[in-house]
Amino acid sequence: MRSKLWRLGTLYLVLVMVVSLIMACAPPDEDEVPSPIEVTDQLGRVVKLEKFPERIISLAPGNTEILFALGLGDKVVGVTDFCNYPTEAQEKLKIGGFSTPNIEEVVALSPELILATERHEASIIPALEGKGLAVFALDPKTLDEILEAVTLVGDITGNEEVASQLVTEMSNRIKAVTDKTDNLPEAQRLRVLYICWHDPLKTAGGDTHHEELIVKAGGINIAHDLTGFPMINLETVIDANPQVIITGAGMGTGENKPLQLALTEPRLADVDARINNRIYAISTDLSGRAGPRIVDGLEKFAESIHPELFVSVE
Repeated sequence: MRSKLWRLGTLYLVLVMVVSLIMACAPPDEDEVPSPIEVTDQLGRVVKLEKFPERIISLAPGNTEILFALGLGDKVVGVTDFCNYPTEAQEKLKIGGFSTPNIEEVVALSPELILATERHEASIIPALEGKGLAVFALDPKTLDEILEAVTLVGDITGNEEVASQLVTEMSNRIKAVTDKTDNLPEAQRLRVLYICWHDPLKTAGGDTHHEELIVKAGGINIAHDLTGFPMINLETVIDANPQVIITGAGMGTGENKPLQLALTEPRLADVDARINNRIYAISTDLSGRAGPRIVDGLEKFAESIHPELFVSVE
């Protein structure tokens, strides 16, 4: 009796192993549908894709820089006229301006994903979605949100691991700056004016990337109480007496006119920044684009505001 039970048990185990092997070797069910990819963008929109995209269009320079930094340059089929970094981006087909992409040219490229921004929310995104195209929007307003944007692009493109590595690298570099500036006494935090345009004179308010760069670099933005990129009169600047002036270089012209204004305007002759030769030019591509190079911008701001704490990499 015991022998019979043992044989039955053995037979049962053999049958289970055979069935398991057959199931493991069987071809996948042709009717099985892959789970769609769902990621919520920075406008709170849930974007669904059937598969990770092979053809991507970028509608902003910062978006383009994120894509290339994640190793997705070969999948980028179109960029804006202003997407000039990295060099490979300049070789991609241009689909129009930042605010004025050519919808028909975009459609003709058959993109599987379009990377847009908040600026496109009102009309461009609806127009593209009306053509049946998938649009994923980024809207980072702080350094933390730029890091989040990198993560989200990694999620929607299937490059999560590369994105995680890039975010870690950027975070470590940011921390290397703030470790030296977070505990600075108020008296050592220098008053800073950022000039983004010369005629009329414009600066960066308290809700911009530049405000955060100034603060993390150990400065005080004299335009903190303003918003956006407002006009500011010279009398206000003189009263605030900035100890450091940083100008945006590269605003569509070979001449850095904001820098020339800061260096030569007679009414600024008595501000501390002029007296002590503390006037600097930093590329707007570094300080104004919501992409990986924003950390380069932070390091440049830190070197300009507190050269005693930071050694220039140049």
